[in-house]
Amino acid sequence: MTDKKIKPRKPLSLFFGTGGVPISTKGRSTMDGIGRIKELDLDAMEMEFVRGVKMSEATARQVAELRSKAGIRLSAHGPYYINFNARDAGKIKGTQEMLLETARIASLCGAESVVFHPAFYMGDSPEKTYVTVRKYLGDVLEQLRRENNYVWVRPEVMGKGSEFGTIEEVLRLSTEMEGVLPAIDVAHWHAREGKFNSYSEFVAVLRQVEDYLGRRGLDNMHIHFSGIRYSDKGELSHLNLKDSDFRYIELLRALRDADAKGTIICESPNLEEDAALLKETYLELMMAGS
Repeated sequence: MTDKKIKPRKPLSLFFGTGGVPISTKGRSTMDGIGRIKELDLDAMEMEFVRGVKMSEATARQVAELRSKAGIRLSAHGPYYINFNARDAGKIKGTQEMLLETARIASLCGAESVVFHPAFYMGDSPEKTYVTVRKYLGDVLEQLRRENNYVWVRPEVMGKGSEFGTIEEVLRLSTEMEGVLPAIDVAHWHAREGKFNSYSEFVAVLRQVEDYLGRRGLDNMHIHFSGIRYSDKGELSHLNLKDSDFRYIELLRALRDADAKGTIICESPNLEEDAALLKETYLELMMAGS
């Protein structure tokens, strides 16, 4: 793990953590995970509500208290069943309720962001899908504002061509809708395009973020990170970084050079091992300064 006695030339502006409770945690609760994140000298954890939100309000308040004491950043990932382009009106309503429920519990936990997979094209054009997603997501945002809930709602960059969620789509939503910022899954984007795996390409993506959102986009990033196995149809499965072709050092260098700020969530199968590798590598790059 990173030696706490070694300090970079300036404070770290990126915070590293795991997608879910670390594997080495003795218990499996969110509170167990926060404690283990602290022990590992990591900074963040994403609560995985991917199969439904199964946390009570009372527990969420306990999570918030522990999170605050530990100084750990929290985010939440909404259920995989979300699809804002579903064909059935009942499924659209269910999608909206799932995202609302995730945002409500996340807010009680003290989480800053809610990440979700927005939609499938379902045979529609990208533009038609965009209009549909924007419409139904807008209803959710209006309800959250009525409830004074101000967590960031973050549509994720997706890894398959059948899924709504290109860089441009999530950035466009972020410019047109208050309370929305992107969740940039760099492994998904690499798998989807079969490229975006070099320093110059990573710099181009960060410039794209700044072009759409200004400096606030680079100052409030939420990034998912892992190795990835893919085919010409996109993402197949996540891999540990050292078992993949992903040039993570070049990405971290691009983030450092852009002075990007925010949270990096590791989704490799080994979770905390790669999260620690990313943090250690970023710390070394910050110390080197070139």
